[in-house]
Amino acid sequence: MPDTTAVTQHTLTVGGHTTSYLASGPEDGPLIILVHGWPELSLSWRHQLPLLGALGFRAVAPDLRGYGGSTVYKRHEDYAMEPIVGDMLGLLDGLGRERAVWLGHDWGSPVVWSFANHHPDRCAAVANLCVPYATLECGWDAVLPLVDRDLYPEDKYPFGQWDYVRNYEEHFDAATAEMDANPYNMVKLLFRKGDPSGQGLPFITANIRAQGGWFAGTGQPFDLPMDPDVVTEEDLRVYAQSLGRNGFFGPNSFYMNHEKNEEYNAKPRRLEMPVLFFDARYDYVCQCVTNHLADPMRELCSDLTYVTLDCGHWMAQEKPREVNAALLRWLVERVPRAWPTVH
Repeated sequence: MPDTTAVTQHTLTVGGHTTSYLASGPEDGPLIILVHGWPELSLSWRHQLPLLGALGFRAVAPDLRGYGGSTVYKRHEDYAMEPIVGDMLGLLDGLGRERAVWLGHDWGSPVVWSFANHHPDRCAAVANLCVPYATLECGWDAVLPLVDRDLYPEDKYPFGQWDYVRNYEEHFDAATAEMDANPYNMVKLLFRKGDPSGQGLPFITANIRAQGGWFAGTGQPFDLPMDPDVVTEEDLRVYAQSLGRNGFFGPNSFYMNHEKNEEYNAKPRRLEMPVLFFDARYDYVCQCVTNHLADPMRELCSDLTYVTLDCGHWMAQEKPREVNAALLRWLVERVPRAWPTVH
């Protein structure tokens, strides 16, 4: 019998765009597509793919455009939500499927939300980590009014915790050059577990422009020890090799399309399919526990399951057992038709 827990590498080209993806499980199993965020890879779902495959799902994790073995583009506008949704539609069609359960994280969440907004008939259900519906995929005007102004007074922090996003818009080349200078140290710095001591304090991302960039005075990422609770040395090498080959231009360009994304998602529809949202208590950028960032989602989702975990932003890698357990419980309780059929 084939090993349904094996994770295999594939590529699919549709309409001139190539998507590299990892897959696990029987090819005819119910489809779950897992969409990574910045600056990650399909590898970010390494704890979910074999479990879902072993249960009889066909779990597919693509590298988004600009990442891994997928097509790399040279213009900022090529990384707006509309063309990326087109990639996901091409992937679904290329796999010969009508619908899938969609799961996203970080910028993968706006991709999944945008897909659900424009192609609800192609979604059996949607689940997302950290970034709630009707926020980042809808541009600046959707996000800024939801900033906690008690924590981030407008006179001192006009863009709140999203100041680092504004830094990309104003100093894109400099911000990207800092990261390209040492991709290994960059991912080693980023991928670390949540810190409870940061609760109630302004986060570092609110001061990026004031301090002159991510790594002012050094021009490259700090060399901090690896956090083994989130990644292994092998994981870091895979991330760094991909980012070193492709560069940070594509990943960082996701932050450069707020006007285009606002136009594309100007009218977020009410989502009627089952929706699962994972909220990370110690994610101080996508903070939903103590502010109003998730309010639009609560208003626009008819069948919402809301889960809060005591962890940081990299939920699927920091708390894989908890994420997997909540995901499977939701699939059992709210999406029973998505389960593999026993013959």
